[in-house]
Amino acid sequence: MEAEKIEYFRNVLIEEMKSLLGEADKTVTEMTSDAANFPDPTDRATQESDRNFELRIRDRERKLINKIKDALERIDAGEFGICEECGEEISEARLKARPVTTLCINCKMEEEEKERRQ
Repeated sequence: MEAEKIEYFRNVLIEEMKSLLGEADKTVTEMTSDAANFPDPTDRATQESDRNFELRIRDRERKLINKIKDALERIDAGEFGICEECGEEISEARLKARPVTTLCINCKMEEEEKERRQ
């Protein structure tokens, strides 16, 4: 892959990570400063439900951050954009849609088909 395209993907990944980390910081700040003590049990339950939902989202984002870090490591190692399964180059369109991917579309479809059969 051309150096300018690699830099494009590096910048996309870094910006996505910054955005996710910013959201995580915002959530921590909101949860630590939100010391509302609702006397109504329904209001407390709603607040708890909202917090649980927010934490589930942040957990998914944490996993995505780890994938972004792995993708940046692959860029540094010169392995970015190469399918881990077949060794072929991953299409630029697929990388634009999901820059953290490690599989080309054919290998990913095969993997999903195997999962469905199990």
